[in-house]
Amino acid sequence: MALDRPVGQWLSNLRRAGALAGHPEWKTALEAVDEHWNPAWPAEWQRHYAVLRELLTDEKGHSDVLPGFTVHGMDVGMWPARQRQHTVWVGLIEEQRELLEAVGVVPLPPEQAEPEKAPRKAVSAFEKGVAALEEQCTVREGSVRVPRAHVERLEDGSEVKLGVFLSNKSRRDKLTADKLQALAALGLEWASTKA
Repeated sequence: MALDRPVGQWLSNLRRAGALAGHPEWKTALEAVDEHWNPAWPAEWQRHYAVLRELLTDEKGHSDVLPGFTVHGMDVGMWPARQRQHTVWVGLIEEQRELLEAVGVVPLPPEQAEPEKAPRKAVSAFEKGVAALEEQCTVREGSVRVPRAHVERLEDGSEVKLGVFLSNKSRRDKLTADKLQALAALGLEWASTKA
């Protein structure tokens, strides 16, 4: 939001194919503000980069943004550390690498790169929901009560609509006994009465 206007939604709408047809002056104006307003890479990546760029531009000389430093719910400190990892860096397109290098984010030397991890098995939506509830919400908040609109970000960067996951009553009757037990163990009263 800016000046009580949903600017994010407006930009999202303008990024759709053909949205600027007949309005070349809008495109020119948007590019004057930020040439990467409609990037070839995910908008989420661009949001992190834009915040990091602004933080580092305001500083005189070299500075680091430490992990845990958040802006608008984004861990802007952890993000550049992740981008520096070899496995992430090689997956970026050249223009993304140039943008990162311009603000001082460079890849780690090979000897400092994180070791290759074993491939992870596929995780079901239920397992992600439990992980979000257990690893994130109960550890951080100490409660299993979340608003329906609450979205929890997992360590792997994925997001779980935890509020929807917990409040979907039509799925409760379809849960198996082991799933009900897993939810009851996390403190969900309704799951313990059904288990």
